Amino acid sequence: MSYPFTDSFRDEVARRCATFSRLSTSGTAAELKPAAVAIVLTRAEDGSGETSLLLTRRTYRLRAHGGQWALPGGRRDEGETAVEAALRELGEELALRVEAGGVLGILDDYPTRSGYLITPIVVWAGLDPVLHLNASEVASVHRIALADIMRPHAVDFITIPESDRRVIRLHVNGSSIHAPTAAIVYQFRELMAGRTTRVADLEQPVFAWR
Repeated sequence: MSYPFTDSFRDEVARRCATFSRLSTSGTAAELKPAAVAIVLTRAEDGSGETSLLLTRRTYRLRAHGGQWALPGGRRDEGETAVEAALRELGEELALRVEAGGVLGILDDYPTRSGYLITPIVVWAGLDPVLHLNASEVASVHRIALADIMRPHAVDFITIPESDRRVIRLHVNGSSIHAPTAAIVYQFRELMAGRTTRVADLEQPVFAWR
């Protein structure tokens, strides 16, 4: 299936987000620190005209989760909404400025083992955004074709002895990406496939628990 980076596809993503009945913070997550990430949609770099999604690789210098794959984002400031936080973090990490009109929707909150409650914001970033990486946080940024994420075998699940919950893995560009990033991208993938799939119960690997 094709996912062209066009106004009509933007409208389709916005429509699917608008009809998505999202799950917000539960009572059991009240003590988690609020955070937000951006699922950024832009045009692929290969000249295909297809839609891609931005993933970053965190610098190894970071004290927490260094070197891991991530969606742009971070902890919410006091009094800040999830949308405001996601857009601010885009500016701080990638120098990418997106107006509120570029926000297409909000997916389910995802509680992490490290004590955060992440709210994913779906963002339309335009054709060819100019990105400048904040070297203190981001080692690299990658445009991952939405078609690659939608492949049947792009996602699988494994078990670990430390948990009775399934560990999700997202396979792109020769790398395996884990939750929370994989869980959030998986829910977006399911939404694009016409399915409502909850992901809060999907497990992270033990190295991401801290």
